[in-house]
Amino acid sequence: MEVKDVLHMISRGEGEISYAQSTFTQSVISETKPVLENTVQSLFSGDLRLKEVINVADLGCAVGPNTLSVISTVKETVEKKCRELNSPMPELQAYLNDLPGNDFNSLFKDLSRFCDKSGGVSCFVMGVPGSFHGRLFPRKCLHLVHSSYSVHWLSQAPKGLTSKEGLPLNKGKMYISKTSPPAVREAYLAQFQEDFTLFLKCRSEEMVPHGRMVLTLHGRPSSDSTTKESCYAWELLGEATAQLVSQGLIAEEKLDSFNVPYYISSPEEVQDIVKREGSFAIERLETFSLEIGDKEESNKWSRGEKVAKRVRAFTESVISYQFGEEILDKLYDNFTRIVVEDLAKESPKTTSIVVVLSRNMY
Repeated sequence: MEVKDVLHMISRGEGEISYAQSTFTQSVISETKPVLENTVQSLFSGDLRLKEVINVADLGCAVGPNTLSVISTVKETVEKKCRELNSPMPELQAYLNDLPGNDFNSLFKDLSRFCDKSGGVSCFVMGVPGSFHGRLFPRKCLHLVHSSYSVHWLSQAPKGLTSKEGLPLNKGKMYISKTSPPAVREAYLAQFQEDFTLFLKCRSEEMVPHGRMVLTLHGRPSSDSTTKESCYAWELLGEATAQLVSQGLIAEEKLDSFNVPYYISSPEEVQDIVKREGSFAIERLETFSLEIGDKEESNKWSRGEKVAKRVRAFTESVISYQFGEEILDKLYDNFTRIVVEDLAKESPKTTSIVVVLSRNMY
């Protein structure tokens, strides 16, 4: 599977089935807004000589109000800072990047209305389709890079997940779990190290010295990659898929050979890769947790269904490619029932890692 040709968020449908309407991703953007504001303000420090245009890239921008809110936050913060400094308003060039399967048509419909109504800082928007696991922009042009809930996607499934005899090492699972042998965990970490290192290297070439980068990743709170919080959605989705295997609706080898191109890292792993790659200094690194289900929702089925629809929005494209479109509704119906039952027993959380990086001098 070529991830860059397959992966995209689901933007069709109403409510939580559309990634654009996901309340969880909106909560993440809201939680990290102060970090983004502070980072934009830091661009006006003496280390970075801003000129007439500030170039900003949002990587893995997806579609919907979250994309709009990120650009709005940058624009409003620049305007506020310029008023404080009594300096001329620069122009803002915003580059919106995602894989080619992203719904750029819907994205630009929303953003055209935003640009028409904008005042103060003039904002120009350009779409940049392509994988951030490679170069996307000319050298030394970006002042600010933002990415929310994208960098944890890998460029490919980890290598080396079969034995010398060609047998699957992660049989019956689609991600790291308690039953996975150590080789599976090692392969996933190695792939993340390779991909995140390449990501940093490419951005280092594209950013100006002392440019800033704000990254928010799906993370885990401890070094143990097999805890429930570390693999919640993929573990339950694997259970739902295994049920269809037992019913003869999915071939067993299709599940055994499927390993999702996704890695949930620890803060220490992120920090270690940044330091070893060497192009960036860590200005800030912290974690925060959000409830997986809405605790205010009294109807347990409705609560679980919302979580299942949110997960479907970001997993459907890779699941469909591996198992076929014809089983999607059955699979996600199974998944919904499993999530409802699980949330009735406990209230798990999702951990996010937010890191602010400054481009070192060449």
